[in-house]
Amino acid sequence: MTLIQQISFKIFTLIITIMYSFNGGVVAPSTADPIKAKDPANVKMVFAAVADPQVSNYMFGRYQSFQEACIDLENAECEFDAIVGIGDIAENGLLEEYQLVYDEINGLSKRFIMAEGNHDIRLRAYSQSYDRFSNFTNSLNRDESMIENAYAEGKFAYSEILNGYKFIVMGSDKTEFEESYISPEQLEWLDKELATEKGKPVFVVLHQPLKLTHNLPTTWGNGTNKEAGSVGDQNDEIKAVLAKHADDSTVILITGHLHAGFSQYSYEQIEGFHSFNVPSFTIENKDGEEGGNGAGLTYIVEVYNDEVLFRARNCKTGEWLSKWDVSVPVK
Repeated sequence: MTLIQQISFKIFTLIITIMYSFNGGVVAPSTADPIKAKDPANVKMVFAAVADPQVSNYMFGRYQSFQEACIDLENAECEFDAIVGIGDIAENGLLEEYQLVYDEINGLSKRFIMAEGNHDIRLRAYSQSYDRFSNFTNSLNRDESMIENAYAEGKFAYSEILNGYKFIVMGSDKTEFEESYISPEQLEWLDKELATEKGKPVFVVLHQPLKLTHNLPTTWGNGTNKEAGSVGDQNDEIKAVLAKHADDSTVILITGHLHAGFSQYSYEQIEGFHSFNVPSFTIENKDGEEGGNGAGLTYIVEVYNDEVLFRARNCKTGEWLSKWDVSVPVK
């Protein structure tokens, strides 16, 4: 940050503090049932999937909700191997917004695997969005892994292996407002990355879900446009690459974008691979049977030799929502 930006941020922080004093301050979640693995002796990896915080430098209540939900992660009785961000980290992709997120999650995990979302990139030049997002991610990890592991220079898509399991992070190859543009080069890279993971769970992180999945387009508030709320024009190509490798490995797609509470539509199998849509961590979720009109929802993901367990959690209240847990068998 420049000196002017640092001064502006300090003034903004002071304003937030004053606003909180009028609103009663941050309300911590219950600690009666903290986050911990179901089988600590055998768990291979634990990560929190956090979607759509969209932290804002002017919507004070949203940042307060983010703080409250993060307290539950901080109170966990297990060590997170990763915090996985499913895009829309910042409302408008501003430096001040990334700083607010950084201040809350820095130190909560060993690694931070971050995917961009449309809110992170849609208001400015692609190169500027990339610089801000990659600097934010690399600052959390204290290295330059996002840049070093990118499929091409200056692109958001990259891969990382954690505890022996691969995360493939996809991202738009040009500025778009709601959807993503996935280039032929990124699709080819995705194909090659998946080909190396035979016999293992592999996690593909993409902000927008595939079309006509997770109750789209109804979930997007548009029942007639079949493309509404989806990743966009390259939908069919992405689905074909994921399905191609579903016979050889446990392919798990993790998306966000919809701000929908937990329901029967949160998880589905698509042509052999598994697709999860994660509710918003900070913004009030619409629809859904659990957590509609509420925030703080996430999945705590536990990886074992024979299953990948997605455990539904309300981090604002500190409660497990076990009705919506999903066990994915490992091939």
